[in-house]
Amino acid sequence: MARVLVVEDDQFVRSALIRHLTDASHTVRSVATALEALREVAHHEFDVVILDLGLPDLDGAEALKMLRGITQVPVIVATARDDETEIVRLLNDGADDYLVKPFSVEHLSARMAAVLRRARGGAQGGAGADRVIRVGGLAVDPLRRRAVLDGRTLELTRREFDLLAFLAQRPGVVVARRELLAEVWQQSYGDDQTVDVHLSWLRRKLGETAANPRYLHTLRGVGVKLEPPQEPPRETARDLPHSSPRR
Repeated sequence: MARVLVVEDDQFVRSALIRHLTDASHTVRSVATALEALREVAHHEFDVVILDLGLPDLDGAEALKMLRGITQVPVIVATARDDETEIVRLLNDGADDYLVKPFSVEHLSARMAAVLRRARGGAQGGAGADRVIRVGGLAVDPLRRRAVLDGRTLELTRREFDLLAFLAQRPGVVVARRELLAEVWQQSYGDDQTVDVHLSWLRRKLGETAANPRYLHTLRGVGVKLEPPQEPPRETARDLPHSSPRR
């Protein structure tokens, strides 16, 4: 059972979705505008949002960006737009999945189940889901979705955390951008620039740059890896300057 927010201005479609989701034992709230949706997610907890793009007060793509500013709840976009460029843009802007209208209730159920499995994967977890991953001074807690660097909690977006956690689980392993798109963004296609932009934001929050990396290291044309910072070599007697003889 999931708590679902349906954002759909077409009364017939909205009623059909509510009926189907309620019959499937989900708890459903529904609104017809983007502003109502923003108020709902600000005051109630949801497991998934089904978001229509053709809303009367604000385009759904803009509503998606605003939702991502206040919540990381999974969003399934329901759209009549089947242009690949538009779909990729929506996924890059924070949508977790999309459905092209018209769609069957069976299709919606399957997509919802997949999105909820991904979102609840850590909490439902298999072995080691509650294990805190430590890489140098970085601690990543997948279950509580918390990352701490040198005692300071990092303020990460949902996608930034997913990216960091995925790399932290494979310390020292070079991961190709295409694999990151597939595993973190759940996209079988897309622009590698999406990964690069999120890596840039993540580096900033880790206190590093591409030119002076500490944790995130890019291998040009290959991929990226996360590993602990290299400790400076310890000084030995041979490295120390010779002291002047006492006078």
